[in-house]
Amino acid sequence: MRTTFHLKTLAVAIATLSVASMTNAAGLDRSGQDVTAFFQDGTYAEAVYTYIDADVSGYDSANDVPTNNTYVRGEKTGDIAESYDFFRYGVKADINDTFSVGILYDEPFGASAEYTGDSNFVAQNDRDATITAISGGAIGPNSPLGVNSFAQAQGTVNALQGILANGGTLTPQQQGALTALAPAVAITQAEFDTAGDNTKVELRSESVTALLGMKFGQNKNFQVYGGPVAQRIQADTALRGTAYGPATGYTSHMGPDTDYGYIAGIAYSKPEIALKAALTYRSEIDHDAKTFESYPAAPILSAGALPANQSGTIEVTTPKSVNFDFQTGINPTTLATAKVRWVPWSDFVLTPPLYNAVSKSSGRYGDDGLNLVEYDDDQWQVELGLAKRVAPALAISGTVGWDSGAGDPTTSLGPVEGYYSVGLGAKYNVTENWAVSAGGKYLWFGDAKGQLPTGKLVGDFQDNDGYIAGLKLSYQAK
Repeated sequence: MRTTFHLKTLAVAIATLSVASMTNAAGLDRSGQDVTAFFQDGTYAEAVYTYIDADVSGYDSANDVPTNNTYVRGEKTGDIAESYDFFRYGVKADINDTFSVGILYDEPFGASAEYTGDSNFVAQNDRDATITAISGGAIGPNSPLGVNSFAQAQGTVNALQGILANGGTLTPQQQGALTALAPAVAITQAEFDTAGDNTKVELRSESVTALLGMKFGQNKNFQVYGGPVAQRIQADTALRGTAYGPATGYTSHMGPDTDYGYIAGIAYSKPEIALKAALTYRSEIDHDAKTFESYPAAPILSAGALPANQSGTIEVTTPKSVNFDFQTGINPTTLATAKVRWVPWSDFVLTPPLYNAVSKSSGRYGDDGLNLVEYDDDQWQVELGLAKRVAPALAISGTVGWDSGAGDPTTSLGPVEGYYSVGLGAKYNVTENWAVSAGGKYLWFGDAKGQLPTGKLVGDFQDNDGYIAGLKLSYQAK
């Protein structure tokens, strides 16, 4: 005889997993772009709050020479990960036994990090120490060039530039001195002018998804669904300290921009055993955002071809993704779930125009120049869960998860390589229709080296962890 697990008896257990499975993942992934609210029976609404607190710390590099990529362990960075929170909302209703509609809101992508303390990700005010560090000792007390201080280097540069400004010609020796000293002076002055400032990044996004679903098949077991997606992003970045070499003092503001994509998927359900499976695709979304950049050393690094400040437009494409969600009843009170997510972060780049133009002007990085942020690998995320109804109105759940990360070395603005996780959740039905769920997850982050776009290793981050806490209020009427 076929075993059946009535969905009503598992309803408490089903919902508790969605709180415990909230994510903080590779690249800029935050919400996991969950769509399971749309698969709930009847009329359904939810509001979810998520709080993320990670501890990401490591060591900077004692090697501050921009052209030398060798990593040498330096000073402690302190915890660079800022706490981060976001909301998710969802509403779904059945028009009839064939068609359903829904609206989902989430904050899919984000970043929040800041370096503090005395590491070389924080701008200092000792110009002599700075110019000695970035020149590898070529300028300083034991200079083989005979240039013993910042003031002497600056004076030499000013004198040589004065000769050129008056129509004079430099000897090969003078030109060599100008070529060697001018960038070091510009970098040191940019560091001094932002003394006390921290390296930091903040990126926020919002997304609204409209869904229309149609069930088909003899027993309405299959469903296709899809709809438009509106997405808004904005970001601020500040690079400070000798770790960033020529880019120290760089600041960018990417203004809010809203653009559009789509979602499409197919689902299968077998209510008698509480089985549901869904495969969901989200498209890339192309943004053209207004941006302002400040790059203090740009005029010197580009031989006067580029300004220190520039307004313009930046093109950013947020990545496509594929989510697979699966659940099935094991017995009348126990539910098993699985989630798999793929995001091709290797296709993602953030390329501010002035930053990119300065890198092109150096002639070291090819015709395409450098991106400010990029990733080497695609993200894979897997999570397995069990939920158990322990009382008529109470269920508990547990999850284990793995995230591949998006490559190591990775950007110094988010230096972790995936994670392993464990989570717990609980749901309590306050009334027949209203319920409260709470969940948490502990994460062990993978070790990673922090790398600049130039390929220079500037940090080593190991043995880090974090936690996620979430609270959900839901309403359901079948």
